[in-house]
Amino acid sequence: MLTLEGIVENIKFRNELNSYTVAVLDTEDGKATIVGYIPIINVGETLKVEGEWIYHPIYGEQLEVSKVSLVVPSTVNGIEKYLSSGLIPHIGPKTARKIVERFGLDTLDIIQYNPERLKEIDGIGDKKLAKIVKAFEEQGELRETMVFLQQYGITPNYGIRIYKKYGKDTISLISENPYRLSEDIYGIGFKTADKIAQNMGISPQSPYRIEGGIRYTINRYASNGHTYVPKEELIPATADLLGIEESLIEESIRELAIKGIIHISNIDDQTLVYYTPFHVAENNVARKIVELSRAELKEIDIDIDEAIRTIEAEEGIEFAQKQMEAIRESIKNGIVVITGGPGTGKTTIIKAIIKIFQDQGLTVSLAAPTGRAAKRMTETTGLEAKTIHRLLEYSFIEGEEMAFGLNEESPLETDLLIIDEASMMDILLMNSLLKALVPGTRLILVGDVDQLPSVGPGNVLKDIIKSNVVKVVKLDQIFRQAQESMIVVNAHRINRGELPLLNERDRDFYFIRESNPKNIVNIIIDLCRERLPNYYGLDPFKDIQVLTPMKKGDVGINSLNKHLQDVLNPKGPGKREKAIGDEVFRTGDKVMQIRNNYSIEWEIIRDGVVFEKGEGIFNGDLGVILDIDEENRILKVLFDDEKEVEYNFNQLDELKLSYATTVHKSQGSEFPVVIMPIYWGPPMLLTRNLLYTAITRAKELVVLVGEERYLRSMVSNNRITKRYSNLDYKIKNMLSIF
Repeated sequence: MLTLEGIVENIKFRNELNSYTVAVLDTEDGKATIVGYIPIINVGETLKVEGEWIYHPIYGEQLEVSKVSLVVPSTVNGIEKYLSSGLIPHIGPKTARKIVERFGLDTLDIIQYNPERLKEIDGIGDKKLAKIVKAFEEQGELRETMVFLQQYGITPNYGIRIYKKYGKDTISLISENPYRLSEDIYGIGFKTADKIAQNMGISPQSPYRIEGGIRYTINRYASNGHTYVPKEELIPATADLLGIEESLIEESIRELAIKGIIHISNIDDQTLVYYTPFHVAENNVARKIVELSRAELKEIDIDIDEAIRTIEAEEGIEFAQKQMEAIRESIKNGIVVITGGPGTGKTTIIKAIIKIFQDQGLTVSLAAPTGRAAKRMTETTGLEAKTIHRLLEYSFIEGEEMAFGLNEESPLETDLLIIDEASMMDILLMNSLLKALVPGTRLILVGDVDQLPSVGPGNVLKDIIKSNVVKVVKLDQIFRQAQESMIVVNAHRINRGELPLLNERDRDFYFIRESNPKNIVNIIIDLCRERLPNYYGLDPFKDIQVLTPMKKGDVGINSLNKHLQDVLNPKGPGKREKAIGDEVFRTGDKVMQIRNNYSIEWEIIRDGVVFEKGEGIFNGDLGVILDIDEENRILKVLFDDEKEVEYNFNQLDELKLSYATTVHKSQGSEFPVVIMPIYWGPPMLLTRNLLYTAITRAKELVVLVGEERYLRSMVSNNRITKRYSNLDYKIKNMLSIF
């Protein structure tokens, strides 16, 4: 075993996901190339490495590293390189040089023991100083943690997340119970935690392992939309996962129930196992639905028919019977569901209801589950709509974690709340919303019940309708103007199980026939790059969205995004890049946030001044990369044409290129043009309601590219996967109590 010590002069290659690194080490005996899985490495650091010499047929002699440790640099040059390496945010090469010129060999002691003196350096104030000191203090603990985690196969990106969660207690907590990682750290599943536990020598029958397996199985069901798991399914599924006796699982289920982590219900001779927050949310939502539907309402003293006629005269429209019914019921009832497909006049109804309430001096609030849906609602009604999180003032509460500012103790003050795209709401979000409403507040849920259900657990809109406790108005008439759109006509045809009408002359719905998947990709590229922009004057970034049912394969998002990035935003002078695994982010790229991040900060800047600040970027939000700053390890994204957000490099797995995205991720969004490949895929994905959801995302044009046999297959596949949810049962049961 050979030991080398030297300064990292150059990093030739680094895989951010698994930390495999090729670097050049400048030692007393000359330069040496080192290779291996090195948790944290930066240019300028002094490392001591142990390993064996190997010979690469192309790159020559290299030291294959088996052990690495950091040595504090002891020369002025080494200190400067160390500080300018990017290891400490907000210290780049220029600032590092100023600091070292000022403090010389005492630099690191100054930062550690007398950091206030850094303010002697031009450009370092109190705010920047605090960040530098915090980062410097964390380095020692972080490196020790990363080395510990590396031996169990945990990559640096996850290691940093783990450290942020547990801090200085990371090693002790994970040593005691590695299964906590699968609960606390997004992206680390039970199987990874189980592998770590096995390496640590933890028994296969450990209570931690069994409890972790049960929770993993319940969460796997939740990720498929279920709020509970039948016990008769949970036990064998967990036993199969863990390879142990079912009796041990039965015992652990009782223990988890005693701890309050899960809840066991017996309904209709069936034992149901809930993750406790889902059980509580279902109960609360059921109670609030009944409360709102039975509450005494503030009287609206108007002639509804006269008000409707007035709006018809002012707007030059004529309401259909179902539209008038929706308006009347919204005034008479505490809670109403208005559902219908495209072109059935939902927006017209919302505008009429808003006018009637505002004319009576009543307050109206509008919200939607996503930022894009809220923005669209604002544009169509002329009244500001907010995301539900923003409406409920979701933010960091002092002394706690992120939480909703509005709740039972501090309710939303409004006479009427209208929620659009209500089919997207899962049980937890619905619970948070209803907590903030007091009886007497009117609630209108607007949505298309035939679209894909929520990504999160629950079947909220369908269950509310199914309960028969709430007044529901289903709009089924397509209006004349909408009938002129083949998008609308075909959406309703698909929903009825009929094949869409294709390639009608001078219309807005086209099918390009192609059976070769590579040719399908080439046609989509050509449509995005030239044909549609040239013919219709479209912006490929803002106006065109490629949607696909799947992630993998020739026509999946991974392949399509790479091809579309190459032609729409190719490499070029001045374009900065950052590689994360197999994906390369480039300035100018179109990206999507792929999971909720409630604490990330955003700013709206107008005329160089911060106009507004807030927190939270959510699953499905679309943006464009403004800048990639290697020095400070920050990537900046502009969301919704106004919110600027900074991501640290270790947060970049929250982003995905979005030239193409899945249909599921497009829910709540609307695009001028939708292009969709129609090709082979798993039957569970190639469904009627997925196709319906995809084409109803388009406002002006739909182009399908592929084989008609798969189009026919999707239209005929009315497979709707059953979701385990008891909200409808609980609403009916709650009604008997009131």
